[in-house]
Amino acid sequence: MLKNKTMDDEQLSIDELWMQKALTLARQAEALGEVPVGAVLVFEKECIGEGWNQPIAARDPTGHAEIVALRHAARKIDNYHLPDATLYVTLEPCPMCAGAIIHARIQRVVFGALDPKSGAGGSVFNILDSHQLNHRVMITRGILQNECSSLLQAFFKDRRTNKP
Repeated sequence: MLKNKTMDDEQLSIDELWMQKALTLARQAEALGEVPVGAVLVFEKECIGEGWNQPIAARDPTGHAEIVALRHAARKIDNYHLPDATLYVTLEPCPMCAGAIIHARIQRVVFGALDPKSGAGGSVFNILDSHQLNHRVMITRGILQNECSSLLQAFFKDRRTNKP
């Protein structure tokens, strides 16, 4: 079910539009001193949930952008299952977020930057598209990858340089 950037131009520009929104949210996280990751959940061409990383501010280890967006959307539609929705996230989901995405029955995940240390969308683990689970998610990777990766790299470079 893994899809690369070989889709039609219309879908690509829709994906880029929503990923731009996710990047805006990632910048909000960065402004708050959080790792700059943003997520947008879309259903029928409408944003039903959004989030940015906030585990530090919320003192919540589950405060990842994806989880925040899923919670927001579930409250908005009054249901914890979100089938037929697409999640746009600037960084490949971790195993925790991938598990939440599976449980929410998200149809598709679109992410920008790969996470070579803990990515669960194929980089390290393949949780989102695992044949062993009861739900599989379509994956599109690499949308605005350079912008997403650059934001994260600059954040961590600055953090290493300006240690508190």
